[in-house]
Amino acid sequence: MIMMMITIIIIIETSQGGKVTILWNQQVKTDRTIPNNKPDIINRDHEKGTCMLIDVAISEDINVIKKEAEKILKYKDLTIGIQSMWNVKTKMRNILYQVQNRRVV
Repeated sequence: MIMMMITIIIIIETSQGGKVTILWNQQVKTDRTIPNNKPDIINRDHEKGTCMLIDVAISEDINVIKKEAEKILKYKDLTIGIQSMWNVKTKMRNILYQVQNRRVV
């Protein structure tokens, strides 16, 4: 099996003249080493000064709340690093799908 890593960077001009940058599959370089530095999607709004880290997961685990807390904790250091480096308010957002009996709920 051949796996390819694709990086996508999208820059969108908003109607108010601001810019939004969307990074997919992009590693974030920080001033210190952070092991979990590659969320699925990074959405940075330059006009509002905000950044949202988005992690998408499919889980067979029944305890979805526990899984969501694990994901938030996983990217906590990266959230702090981005806030200080880019001078933006940063939030972590999880999109978690639960699988039951091979169906997505």
